[in-house]
Amino acid sequence: MTDTTKDTLLLVDGLSMAFRAFFGLPVENFTTATGTPTNAVYGFTTMLATLMKDHEPTHVAVAFDLPGGTFRTERLPSYKGTRDETPPEFEPQVPLIREMLAAMGIEAVDKAGFEADDLLATYARLGREAGMRVLVVSGDRDTIQLVTDQVTLLYPRKGVSDLVRFTPDAVEEKYGVRPEQYPELAALVGETSDNLPGVPKVGPKTAAKWIATYGGLAGILDSAEDVPGVAGKNLREHLDQVRLNRELNHLLTDLEVATPLSGLRFEGGDAKAIHQMCDALQFRTLRERLLPLTAGDDAPVAQESTVAVTVDDAVAGLTALTGRVAVHVDGRTGADADAWAIGAASSGEEAFGIDLADLSADDDAALAAWLADPAVEKVLHGAKDAWHALRARGWELGGIVGDTQVAAFLVNPDQRGFDLEPILERHLGVLPAAASSTDQLDLGLGDSPARAAGERAAQVHALAHVLEGAVAERGMADLYRELEVPLIGVLARMEHAGMAVDLGHLESLASEARARAQHAADEAYASIGGDRVNLASPKQLQEVLFERLGMPKTKKIKTGFSTDASSLQELSEKAPHPFLTALLAHRDAAKLSQIIETLAQSVRPDDRIHTTFSQTVAATGRLSSKDPNLQNIPIRTPEGHRIREAFVVGEGYETLVTADYSQIEMRIMAHLSGDAALIEAFASGEDLHRFVGSRVFGVAPEGVTPEMRSQVKAMSYGLAYGLSSFGLARQLGLPVGQAQALMDDYFTRFGAVRDYLHEVVERARQDGYTETIFGRRRYVPDLQSDNRQRRDIAERVALNAPIQGSAADLIKRAMLAVESRLRDEGLRSRQVLQVHDELVVETGPSERDAVEAILREEMSAAAKLSVPLDVNVGSGADWRSAGH
Repeated sequence: MTDTTKDTLLLVDGLSMAFRAFFGLPVENFTTATGTPTNAVYGFTTMLATLMKDHEPTHVAVAFDLPGGTFRTERLPSYKGTRDETPPEFEPQVPLIREMLAAMGIEAVDKAGFEADDLLATYARLGREAGMRVLVVSGDRDTIQLVTDQVTLLYPRKGVSDLVRFTPDAVEEKYGVRPEQYPELAALVGETSDNLPGVPKVGPKTAAKWIATYGGLAGILDSAEDVPGVAGKNLREHLDQVRLNRELNHLLTDLEVATPLSGLRFEGGDAKAIHQMCDALQFRTLRERLLPLTAGDDAPVAQESTVAVTVDDAVAGLTALTGRVAVHVDGRTGADADAWAIGAASSGEEAFGIDLADLSADDDAALAAWLADPAVEKVLHGAKDAWHALRARGWELGGIVGDTQVAAFLVNPDQRGFDLEPILERHLGVLPAAASSTDQLDLGLGDSPARAAGERAAQVHALAHVLEGAVAERGMADLYRELEVPLIGVLARMEHAGMAVDLGHLESLASEARARAQHAADEAYASIGGDRVNLASPKQLQEVLFERLGMPKTKKIKTGFSTDASSLQELSEKAPHPFLTALLAHRDAAKLSQIIETLAQSVRPDDRIHTTFSQTVAATGRLSSKDPNLQNIPIRTPEGHRIREAFVVGEGYETLVTADYSQIEMRIMAHLSGDAALIEAFASGEDLHRFVGSRVFGVAPEGVTPEMRSQVKAMSYGLAYGLSSFGLARQLGLPVGQAQALMDDYFTRFGAVRDYLHEVVERARQDGYTETIFGRRRYVPDLQSDNRQRRDIAERVALNAPIQGSAADLIKRAMLAVESRLRDEGLRSRQVLQVHDELVVETGPSERDAVEAILREEMSAAAKLSVPLDVNVGSGADWRSAGH
């Protein structure tokens, strides 16, 4: 329990904790879509949020070291000189941590010429003298000297989560000295991390014994001639070093600080700023831990329900609702979709709630008819999930005119997580009384599932008013009403239909992939003399690669040198070796096996895979796929082709027809930039990359070599995503200067592309957002950020959002048009899959020719650009043979 009788001062060593967070979390698992590492920010902020929750401090400060020297390095230039070079992924995260602290309302303190430890010592003294309970969080053992009855050190034993409490008794028990004597012990023993050597042959136990015997370091130095043995001789030979160690490990407690103790009072964070930081860094769950620490009008509060929910005879009242109604369906989605309660509200104050377990036959029929009625306009949160839950009961959901989940995404596509609770919290500023559960009927919002569903419906009604207004303010009302909302039904029907699968073929492929993985593993073992090392163990791989084989070192990490995929691929190119070749082959085969096995496990009893499409994951507006993810099937590899052979035409249907756009993103680039040469390339009907290559390299089209074409293709697509000369050089294996010259030549021939790429960023900086051809906006506030890393991220977003977003809108428009034509012409054929820029249709008997014509016509007419939209169409008995 926290002692509430006195104020609590929490002091944190910023860089110490940030480094521990960095090395405690794999950087490859904490990187934004644009490549910014965030593991240190995430780990540090998580630790701090836990400390705030557990200790409820009234005053908080995080102290930082500043770049440059201190009075200690002036005294001893080699001080801390043996520390490893800071990893390049860490440095950009320090400003982000300080920004996060500002959003949390926590003071970051520093002082030129002094270390963070000196600030901790000074504030600890001020807090102690003010009668506060002081908690110091640091991984630097020098701070042990600050411990008193009022000052407790929380020292991280592992990572940033396992903290050891150092009180005076704990210090004495561990080191055999009082806290104030610890620097004397450290002066004798030395401190490797500070590059302060100790007395040879003198460890902590010997040092503690001397301190007890001679009454402290001063007595030891005065009696140095009397100290016996080899240790005594070594002491006499290192007296100056001991004195210097003691001078340098003394923490200053009397600094003049810019922020007084009163300025450290914690008043709560800024909810808006926390949202912005979590959006920019793509943190989802962390946001939920930080928002309870906010204060003021923006702070979310637990909601006390004021909604009058009618439960008795609710069916009669609900089915009498007309016009625009908010509906909430509570239940499960996925393979075991079900619905168990429905709520409806035409205002934010009154609602109806129905427990579906209590329905009579007449009520069942009345409710089913009302739900299917297209004349009753319905707004939901997660309408597609509701569609499936109701469908599982044999009901249709018609009249969908709004979805607050989709609206929230349009308002802020960079947010992570669009479940109802965080959206209510963010846009209405309320915390639901309890979280919803898919496993329990009683959600805690009322005394029954029916009441809970009714209250949620009223919340959705209020949310729709706010979010749809925000969508309109951002100029996306038409995009919302005419594209995103109508697409919900299309996607729901596609998910319900699924794609037929030849399970035997998948299982055969999985078996082959496992055999290839084992064969590659055996080759790896053989290449190092038959040792069966664990090919998944970074530690064992490091020993083989860098010690036994003596290969060049990869990037430095906490546990040695990286063995991640990109590092090993780079190493293989620089220093080929049979072990590396076999290891990479093993990894590829194992990854492929995992993909295939996941697909096989996803086949349902109807012998079809029913993926889930999402409109609210990719910030560009592209659809995503999960459970299983069909977008991670390799497109152009032989293995990917064989996987596609497993997706077949289903029983009762004739064939699969596929259609996709050719080079759609480059066509959009040509349209948006207005570059005459690029437009001519498409208008000529020639191979785009050969045409561009002939201009860039100054040769005839037939003189463009495959290598030239490959370089131009990589650059053409890369430029649309902010690819730098360094990135291009790395991608093509060229010197940076050569890559820059290639880019310069490209822009000389295609100047309007260069101008567009510059103007789109500057326009976004001025307007605050980017916009697609069809009006989809993506707000990029970080273009104005003082933080260079966040500004760089924002510039890359501004470059690619209009192009990727326009491509996403285009395929969605095509899907709606194709769906409409299939229905209008009374065809049985149905869309079953959308991946990237490709549509797959399962055709009814004798309908293939009609479907091919519809796909060509509707996809070509999805937009009028300054270049033609080229649509490729193919058909076959399986997905691969239907390719083109």
